[in-house]
Amino acid sequence: MSTDIRTNLSRRGFLIAGAVTTGGLLVGCGAPTPSERIGKPADFPVQGDQVALNGWVKISPDGTVTVAVPRAEMGQGVMTSLPMLLAEELDARWDSVRVETAPVAQIYANQAMMLNALPFGVDDQGWLARTASAMAQRAGYLLHLQVTGGSSSIRDAWEPLRVIGATARAMLVQAAAQRWQVPAAQCRTEAGQVIHAASGRQLGYGELVADAAKLPPPADVPLKDPERFTLIGRPAARKDIPAKVNGSAQFGVDVRLPGMLYAVPVQAPVFGADVAAFDASEALRLRGVKQVLQIPRAVVVVADNWWRAKQAAAQVKVTWTATPHDQTSSADIARQADEALAKVSGTAFTNRGDAEALLKEAQDRKLRTLQARYHAPYLAHAAMEPINCTAQVKDGEVTVWASTQVASLAKWRASQIAGVDSERVTLHLPLLGGGFGRRLEVDMVEQAVAVAMQVPGQPVKLLWTREEDTRHDMYRPAAWADFRAVLDDQGQALAWHNRVAAQSTTYGATQRLLPWAAADSPDKNQIEGAYDLPYDIPHLTVRQVRLSGHVPVGYWRSVGHSYNAFFVEGFADELAHAAGQDPFAWRRDRLGQHPRHRAVLERVAKEAGWGQPLPAGRARGIALQEAFGSICAQVAEVSVDAGQVRVHRVVAAIDCGMVVNPDTVEAQVQGSIVFGLTAALFGEVTLAQGRVQQSSFTDHPMLKLAQMPRIEVHILRNAHPPGGVGEPGVPPVAPAVANALFALTGQRIRTLPIRLAAT
Repeated sequence: MSTDIRTNLSRRGFLIAGAVTTGGLLVGCGAPTPSERIGKPADFPVQGDQVALNGWVKISPDGTVTVAVPRAEMGQGVMTSLPMLLAEELDARWDSVRVETAPVAQIYANQAMMLNALPFGVDDQGWLARTASAMAQRAGYLLHLQVTGGSSSIRDAWEPLRVIGATARAMLVQAAAQRWQVPAAQCRTEAGQVIHAASGRQLGYGELVADAAKLPPPADVPLKDPERFTLIGRPAARKDIPAKVNGSAQFGVDVRLPGMLYAVPVQAPVFGADVAAFDASEALRLRGVKQVLQIPRAVVVVADNWWRAKQAAAQVKVTWTATPHDQTSSADIARQADEALAKVSGTAFTNRGDAEALLKEAQDRKLRTLQARYHAPYLAHAAMEPINCTAQVKDGEVTVWASTQVASLAKWRASQIAGVDSERVTLHLPLLGGGFGRRLEVDMVEQAVAVAMQVPGQPVKLLWTREEDTRHDMYRPAAWADFRAVLDDQGQALAWHNRVAAQSTTYGATQRLLPWAAADSPDKNQIEGAYDLPYDIPHLTVRQVRLSGHVPVGYWRSVGHSYNAFFVEGFADELAHAAGQDPFAWRRDRLGQHPRHRAVLERVAKEAGWGQPLPAGRARGIALQEAFGSICAQVAEVSVDAGQVRVHRVVAAIDCGMVVNPDTVEAQVQGSIVFGLTAALFGEVTLAQGRVQQSSFTDHPMLKLAQMPRIEVHILRNAHPPGGVGEPGVPPVAPAVANALFALTGQRIRTLPIRLAAT
């Protein structure tokens, strides 16, 4: 008997939420309060004459305010948006605010990251959704998950950082009131100063911080009414941009240390293979080569510079162990998916009405049916900064420099590899030259520490080649979707039946990162964007088919939404055309239960000029998706020239709840569209004889400047809690382009990357 996730939430919700969220860790208590996360001054080490008021903010005598940022800066703007939350309630001058990467500590755990595992949407505000959310956040706190991902940074920080800022402000006000011998209620703050209006006296925060630090933090502080915000909701200059412009910003690949050695790995060409034997004699004869080492699943060349290590790596002859997958191809994997879809009904995540019964009755009732199969391939992350990590093992101490999205896990894993207590590991966190989920993994930390242990005392920078990066990724899973629909006499959809087959990203990633928590259970991340269909269709069934596979899979920007949006919005377009209805109108008319979705859809249609004439040879397509607490719709305008697809314009509308920095929202949606469009037009990882065929940007290309469409982003403002913005812009672009191509050419695109049939 299959399990029905959505229908049985009232009966089994806690069990499902606990299992999905923590791989079996069920935590039946509320979310940590902001006061639990405020921390102690000792949590945020001071330098010079700085004074820490708590674990998040320290102030210098000159009034400079330094804010701890516990999330990895990988271009998404957390070094600006997170300090804005604290500075708003602190009433600090924005030009006096500085940022500093937070150390690893429990108070910096990302609670909201766990919300992405729960089967609730932005419209789910019931008791069960609230309780499960609190439980998930408590789990994230107890697990010390200092993680950047899931478009969760603002969602996690929204209340705590504001409370922490307001708490620090109250302490500064109290210090001033005591010095002036006046009631604190008679004092106000503005631009980094405490002001006593009756006497005209004022003191800067830098003058008060030493006294304020001696006071106990108040237990309860009021937060500003949004009408009084002076920072939140307004564009703010990015704190990380000046260093990136002048070249002083340090990414992981930029780490340089005295006496540093360089390491290049040679890894097994087939997943699951290991080193059987190797001959490094030729490599060791080359200038600058220090050692050739074996670590799990790789041989590593260590030299005095990276180029020499790379040249020597090409001379190492390695014999690899045999695996059952030495001859596996993409065609083999596709056949396995076909067999699974033919034999396995799957787990029902949504079951409204009785779509399966209606499908059986369709022939007897002479109802029209429509069916289709969609496919999306494996995808590499292909960040601009290749995989790297620097490590040093010396005198029982481990020091690691890692551009990572998982600071707490990276530190823990380094301690495991080196066999030392976690307190003996120092982790430095440079900027990330792109994350996209790839740097949620810690394989680069494992390798770097393993190498450094064999070169004791010297720092070693491990840097993969681009080819190794492409061929040893944790890929976005290949996925297949079967659709069947029943239509009435007017072509309107009565039933929607969808099965999605793919490997589980959650199971794969958990096996690597937290193997004790890996559970072979339903995976919401695989089915997200499909099970939570917003359209009002009377009979709806969505099932998950879990595929097994040897290809390592992981979190790729927007995760399951990245392929399910293409599947769902493509088939929705098919149903609209089957009904003889405009694709925008078809969607709008079925969003009666989702007013926020409808508002976003109507806004994007208006801004894109939906229904208005276009130049000859062009057409528009539309798509809508909710992801990570936000709703994004896009309209793509396309043409075809000599068989080549050209995307001229993409118009996006997004409802991400309360907006912190609108410039960041716009930039993130723009970047998401470029990322998603690259995948839609070019992205594909294939296997032959067990090996990944792609190697670099020559055969796994990026969108070029000449191919860049004009992008417009429209933000819907409201008072809802913040949603994520780093990923929701990715899913709609592929279906919007594919739907536009159908409108233009009559060819229905059901497989990515987009390739038009010759006409």
